[in-house]
Amino acid sequence: MAAVDEVAEALSAHMPEVLRWAGAIARQLRKFNIGLSGKTSGSAETDALTLADLTVQELVISALRDRSPLFRECRIEAEESNGDLGHFATDSELTIALDPIDGTKQYRDHTGNGYAVMLHLRDRDTLHYSLVFVPEAGEHGTWLEAIGSQIVVGPDDPSRPASEVLDELTPITQETRPNSKKIYLIGFQQRDRERAAAVTTAGLQGVAPDDMPGSIYPLLASGEFGGSLIHSPNLYDFPVSLHLARILGGDAIWTDTGEPVHFRETWLDDRANMLRLPRIIACAVERETLSVLKNVAQGWSPNRYDD
Repeated sequence: MAAVDEVAEALSAHMPEVLRWAGAIARQLRKFNIGLSGKTSGSAETDALTLADLTVQELVISALRDRSPLFRECRIEAEESNGDLGHFATDSELTIALDPIDGTKQYRDHTGNGYAVMLHLRDRDTLHYSLVFVPEAGEHGTWLEAIGSQIVVGPDDPSRPASEVLDELTPITQETRPNSKKIYLIGFQQRDRERAAAVTTAGLQGVAPDDMPGSIYPLLASGEFGGSLIHSPNLYDFPVSLHLARILGGDAIWTDTGEPVHFRETWLDDRANMLRLPRIIACAVERETLSVLKNVAQGWSPNRYDD
């Protein structure tokens, strides 16, 4: 099996330009009525599906198949079911996970520009590489990349190669990153706003999905948000928040036990056709914030669906 650092470096070398292309396709497809049906979890955020999700996934999976043989040695976890998935490993310590359009509801309904194309590399314990492109944040889009102990966030410049743009962005550090009390909440079904209010009462600032000013990942990395509180997050996007928090000295924990999050325990949400982590998870850069989130969630149902 390929060494994890080798795969992370290969992803950093090959995939930024692919996510830039994917973002351009998403921007163009958004001009048309491309909504699809197919998910029935009862959550508007979860059930949103468009032709762009399928198209972008097809592109990114094809690029992973063709760009490096190292990628085929990894398992693939993708939010949608299309793409040439049969060329990848079915049993590997390393997983490449993909969310072709994170924030599909906002993307489809034109209620904001915080949707993103993203992927990450992980093993059963933690993440080793994350790449996020937010196509309509800023004039030409906004990047986030995390590898090793380094996180960079900044604007794209399509006049230059994508990897070159990322290489020249200034890393974010604990010393330069401001602290924030803003906490992103999602996954509590019809109770997102109620749960956000509880977080605010506890001394932080809970923000429900419809009130998010953009993609959580650049906001968390830059310090505009301090963390998240999510019920049974999926395996395609949330782990990037965990990655950022750990690099910056924080963590993600299960609120009922305080145990640091790992990926050895997952479940298949048949309603949404998604792989998820169980129960409620708090993620934050500041350890004090983690403690507050853990306490505020005590007594909340560990079940995503109570019916």
